[in-house]
Amino acid sequence: MAPIYAAFDVNTSGHLQVSPVHSIYYEECGKPNGVPIVYLHGGPGGGIEDSDRRYFDPSHYRSVLFDQRGSGKSTPHASLEDNTTWDLVSDIEALREHLKIEKWIVFGGSWGSTLALAYSQKHPERCLGLILRGIFSLRREELDWFYQKGADMLFPDFFDAYKAVIPEAERGDMMRAYYTRLTGDDEAEQHKCAGAWSTWETATSKLIVDPEYIKKAEDPKWALAFARIESHFFVNGGWMRDGQLIDDAHKIKHLPIIIIQGRYDVVCPAKTSWDLYKALGGKGNSNVEYQIIGDVGHSAHEVKVEEALVDAADKFKFIKN
Repeated sequence: MAPIYAAFDVNTSGHLQVSPVHSIYYEECGKPNGVPIVYLHGGPGGGIEDSDRRYFDPSHYRSVLFDQRGSGKSTPHASLEDNTTWDLVSDIEALREHLKIEKWIVFGGSWGSTLALAYSQKHPERCLGLILRGIFSLRREELDWFYQKGADMLFPDFFDAYKAVIPEAERGDMMRAYYTRLTGDDEAEQHKCAGAWSTWETATSKLIVDPEYIKKAEDPKWALAFARIESHFFVNGGWMRDGQLIDDAHKIKHLPIIIIQGRYDVVCPAKTSWDLYKALGGKGNSNVEYQIIGDVGHSAHEVKVEEALVDAADKFKFIKN
């Protein structure tokens, strides 16, 4: 298993106006004429980090990373206007065309896997293959497990803190209660709820609770975009029919796909990745590789997950652009 690559610089970066409202920040790294690979960050609302480019061999890949609408360096910050799954799918296509890329490998984890599935199912002809981690298909059962009832059985102490900011009368629909406050006019309430929502997610992301990782939720700018955009997407079901991404997996079963899943992923439990694997044909489809890593959780920043993602990208070096 190979570690992530040593840090390297961005080649070019800029903003692309994708709507009258939104401008997305993007960057290109690695080999300018290398095999294109696009990185789709999590959340939604998480934004990219400098370490995200380090999964991809800079001597082989032309890696493209961008902040989705409302996230990171994209503007306007934390905006929910014209911000849906299908707007983001459209942005990926706009960025591909802007960079004059014919086809690319699509790489995404957590919400990034959701967006990778939505994009590839709509534009399979633009995909060379997919590398997916911690699969999230935005089914209601997945959302209820993490934000309502299920994961609280494993992390009751952190769930109590997440629950405490919502009045007891509204706790029957925690996502809706948070969304109401995160989109309300009370700025102090917005930031309080953003911090609580983001702390719940960062606390549960690794197999071993990492206090340093939880501190990420203390950044009010990051937390607000993360919580506002996530709750916006989740209460609206991603603007998809429930189960759509699993039901439509047949549209991409001809593509080479690697699925990497932590056995003890509490945020996106392994059942979803297993359902996707079966929908893609399971063992009967030689195009699909399914890996369960036995001693990790959800985060891409656990060492064994990082190594598995680097190995997956290295396996895709057979693909020519």
